[in-house]
Amino acid sequence: MIPGMVLCVAMLAIVGRIWYLTITAQRLGDCDWNELFKKLEAVPKLAVAQAGDEYLNPPANQIATEPIDIWLGLGGMEGIQRMRRNARILVALAAYAERWNFTESVIVRERMRRDALQLRRAIFQITVRRLLHVGQPRVPFHLHESVAAYHLMTKRLLILYQNSHAGLYPRLVQVLGDGSAIAAHAV
Repeated sequence: MIPGMVLCVAMLAIVGRIWYLTITAQRLGDCDWNELFKKLEAVPKLAVAQAGDEYLNPPANQIATEPIDIWLGLGGMEGIQRMRRNARILVALAAYAERWNFTESVIVRERMRRDALQLRRAIFQITVRRLLHVGQPRVPFHLHESVAAYHLMTKRLLILYQNSHAGLYPRLVQVLGDGSAIAAHAV
């Protein structure tokens, strides 16, 4: 009797989560560009750029940035949750670009959707491991993965807008600008 109830509760939770994600995606799809842009939350650009570049393009000293520095640079769990919330909006902004660059936007959006999935998985692992106090040595790896996925998403979106809508690109750089985007923009 009890295992059946637990199974029913678990199934209801899964169905509820899928329904919530579907409704959220539909709401974001109905927003115009300015509404989506206003929903973006501030995430520390320098911390994301430094850790993301280090993870995606490993230097000779592959442990240059310590996990505690990334954690503090992001603002702890709040910064990580902001990245999670922004991920949906970044994907919606890529989908919005389909209006003027359909072919490239569809591909970039799908890649960003997969990056967002990796980001959510890493953040889930961080959250669960911190709550249950298990597997603490793995948290830094999930932290690096989450930052790298978010950094990759921002880079993909910035390049998409730089190539297809130069008028909106500077506004995105102000909010999402990473080290390489700022350096390229400053030159």
